[in-house]
Amino acid sequence: MQISKADFIIEGLITQTIDHKMRPSLTYGQDAWRRLKLNKIAMLSLFILIILTLMCILGPSLSGYDFKTTNTLQLNFPPSLQHWFGTDPLGRDLFSRVWQGGRISLLIGFIGTFICITVGTMYGGISGYIGGRADHYMMRVIEVLVSIPSLVMVILLSLYLGSGMLSLIIALTAFGWTSTARMIRGQVLQIKQQEFVLAAVSLGASTARIILKHLIPNTLGIIIVDITFTIPGLIFAEAFLSFMGLGVQIPNTSWGALAASARDNIMFYPYQLFFPSLMIALTMLSFSLLGDGLRDALDPKLRS
Repeated sequence: MQISKADFIIEGLITQTIDHKMRPSLTYGQDAWRRLKLNKIAMLSLFILIILTLMCILGPSLSGYDFKTTNTLQLNFPPSLQHWFGTDPLGRDLFSRVWQGGRISLLIGFIGTFICITVGTMYGGISGYIGGRADHYMMRVIEVLVSIPSLVMVILLSLYLGSGMLSLIIALTAFGWTSTARMIRGQVLQIKQQEFVLAAVSLGASTARIILKHLIPNTLGIIIVDITFTIPGLIFAEAFLSFMGLGVQIPNTSWGALAASARDNIMFYPYQLFFPSLMIALTMLSFSLLGDGLRDALDPKLRS
């Protein structure tokens, strides 16, 4: 008896169904973005940060008032259709001043974070890869810097360098890179014993190339998460120093400077303190929640 294919029945999944059921091939970045999109709180935080950034760029020109222009006929006006956030004791439009202050605060946060991440990543990468006595002494330097109260040193540097945006950035970044350096060093100590690093060494790659091309890219997940936590920390530090009178000075402004100028009138004009404080709180909360979401999305152990 001759047997044909029609006499057989395929049980289970057919080839097309198997191909359809298989998970599509994704890169590490694509998979991290897919998992981040599933985190509704992180995506909401990202949306809020985008809106705040756009308003800091476009906001000062939307109201039609210059943030430096005073008007003695409109002192301490409450929020209205003419002045959306009200006016300050000099009659200046608070809407334009809040978003102009946001420019300064975000610039200090972004520039300071770039400096801290760059210095900390290179320092930690070199220390972790070289190891030995060099690593020992480099870590002792960090321990000495960490043992010094950072707030006291920032205040002293601000007093010595004077007020202004540049002095604030220098004061905030002088010791802010140490935590990043310690994290990167710990990660590099784990990575440098892996096969791809040993292969690069055997092929004659230089120390600088191994650190820049092989080690640092493999710590990118930690760096991204650290960025999302460093930016709000620097923004809050700038707001605190400006609130103490050591930050940005008039005619420029920042969220901390606006809060400092409004504290004397909080009983009579609370809106002058409410709006800059709200922006500081929203920015710090959004960055923190986004950092939590990125930490989960970039962790390969949580991949599903």
